Amino acid sequence: MLTLRSCSSLRFIFLPHRSNFFSSFLFSFSSSKSPFLPNSPHLVVKFNPKSTMSSRPSAFDTLMSNARAAAKKKPQSQSTSPKKRKNPAKTLNSVEAETTPNPTIPDSTHSQDETSKSTVDHEIVTKSQISSSENPSLSMVKLGQERVINTKKQRVEIADLKSKIELLKKSPGDFDPKKVLSWEKGERVPFIFVCLGFELIEKESGRILITNMVCNMLRTVMDTTPDDLLALVYLLANKIAPAHEGVELGIGESIIIKALAEAFGRTEKQVKKQLEGTGDLGLVAQASRSSQSMMRKPDPLTVAKVFNTFRLIAKESGKDSQDKKKNHIKALLVAATDCEPLYLIRLLQGKLRISLAGQTLLAALGQAAVFNENHSTPPSHINSPLEEAAKIVKQVYSVLPVYDKIVPALLSDGVWNLPKSCSFTPGVPVGPMLAKSIKKVSEIADKFQNMEFTCEYKYDGERAQIHYLENGTVEIYSRNAERNTGKYPDVIVTISRLKRKPVKSFVLDCEIVAYNREEKKILPFQILSTRPRKNVTMSDIKVNVCIFAFDILYLNGEPLIQKELEVRRQRLYDSFEEEPGFFQFATAVTSNDLEEIQTFLSAAVDASCEGLIIKTLKKDATYEPSKRSLNWLKLKKDYMDNIGDSLDLVPIGAFHGRGKRTGVYGAFLLACYDFDNEEYQSICKIGIIFK
Repeated sequence: MLTLRSCSSLRFIFLPHRSNFFSSFLFSFSSSKSPFLPNSPHLVVKFNPKSTMSSRPSAFDTLMSNARAAAKKKPQSQSTSPKKRKNPAKTLNSVEAETTPNPTIPDSTHSQDETSKSTVDHEIVTKSQISSSENPSLSMVKLGQERVINTKKQRVEIADLKSKIELLKKSPGDFDPKKVLSWEKGERVPFIFVCLGFELIEKESGRILITNMVCNMLRTVMDTTPDDLLALVYLLANKIAPAHEGVELGIGESIIIKALAEAFGRTEKQVKKQLEGTGDLGLVAQASRSSQSMMRKPDPLTVAKVFNTFRLIAKESGKDSQDKKKNHIKALLVAATDCEPLYLIRLLQGKLRISLAGQTLLAALGQAAVFNENHSTPPSHINSPLEEAAKIVKQVYSVLPVYDKIVPALLSDGVWNLPKSCSFTPGVPVGPMLAKSIKKVSEIADKFQNMEFTCEYKYDGERAQIHYLENGTVEIYSRNAERNTGKYPDVIVTISRLKRKPVKSFVLDCEIVAYNREEKKILPFQILSTRPRKNVTMSDIKVNVCIFAFDILYLNGEPLIQKELEVRRQRLYDSFEEEPGFFQFATAVTSNDLEEIQTFLSAAVDASCEGLIIKTLKKDATYEPSKRSLNWLKLKKDYMDNIGDSLDLVPIGAFHGRGKRTGVYGAFLLACYDFDNEEYQSICKIGIIFK
């Protein structure tokens, strides 16, 4: 056996054979810098002697002839006995010898026909995949051919999909899902389809066109693989679970950088340096993938595979959880191709950057359901099916923001039956109703002409939605549907103690405010923010709170959001007992006298409140989840010219921009001058808006 080293990173091992020309040689990467070396099998390359023959013997041929002649002089038992045959793996480094099985050399006693059948010009296969039950040479050939065929097939499919993806821009009425398909009906939806869709959406800014493209993407999946629709919707929403479940990926930029570096054979320093120039880790991943070749191409990514891996990452906890998360990410990146690395990283970071808003996705989902073959006929009283379907899905999602329930209901019952299938559910927070801003008391009369309205104190605390279930369970959610139950154990005790006996279940809309019970005084929000955020025990509480209730959305099994505020308020008053400093109803006044309202505003400010909330009482007075309604107005002291304060500040620092702000400053640190200490004191940080 003759070993030649052509360079520091590539080692060739030539194996003598009884025939006039060698029939095979083994090569492997031996450089420790290769990211694939530790676990990579040797690669066996087969050459056809006839195709490599030269009519004139070369110096190399002469060298090999001399080696064969020397070998013939040795005893026959030494050259043919398997037990004494030299193992070519002995010449490899220790890491390869321990992790890689010894290569199987075709026996020289095979017939010429068998040898020719097992020999293919320049065919590469992975040795660890050779089945022990088959002829090794034939197995290597089959696997090599399979790998080449699969790789070529994937490239053809991607090229075909790229040529069709522009069809997503068509109006939904003119779009045919079958014309954009690159996979068979019932097959898992390829992830590249979603990524090319993202790429298409990213280039557009028109809301109608984006809605059409998303609608057509959803329709294509509904038509071929409806089982993947839920995963697709979550990826489009850039979420992995409903907000109230609190399921998060729990990964930072550093873990993603490590995974990216290991997957693409780079150093973390190189990745970070490139990130400084681009400001987008997704672009760094895409550039790293395009500059790297693969020895073994994994199976193509699918929508289901990516989404399930994301959920698996979120579930990892305990010892070595960060390493496990990194390995999950690395596996996805290794299998990614084309523009997939770009959007994989952005999805992991929660920053898709394609201007796809949640309301646009809901509208597109409703429109896609209209075109679903099973439920395409709308009720006779609906004149604009697409608009009405979009409205229905938005409304249902505001009451039940759980795609896991909405998507299956759409597929089974259709969009027109969705309100019946998915309704208000205690334990699932609804989107809070929000108010429009005004700057003067006189605007109230302009907005609410000939309407009865009421004014309430606007408290400076944390908006909370308290769910009390029939089994006695209490859940507390923030305005963003984050679960805050562990943050307020004292609120749970108070609400359970002060509800009246007939009350079995309810959903309360309220404000939790820091409160000094000795001085009977509301404290600023900054004091409330000092409370621990999770796993708080009663003994840990140093900042007391008071619940100021102003609305009730559900009571004893009955949803109340379609009731007028006057009715809801009375139900609220009848359901709880007040206790100052623990549980109080929002201070309110019902009046059309602007002077009286002005006096009430001053009283609110003196009571350490932000201002007033003005609400219609009877007409147009239903609760509108997830909507900033004109039926609620907010008048804050900060908005008013005669009450608000102004500050003269100067910038003392700046922060490098990321994403769209790459190359410029993304935010500035502002300060005011402290004359006593003769120095600038930082006040706040402001951002820059790019359009």
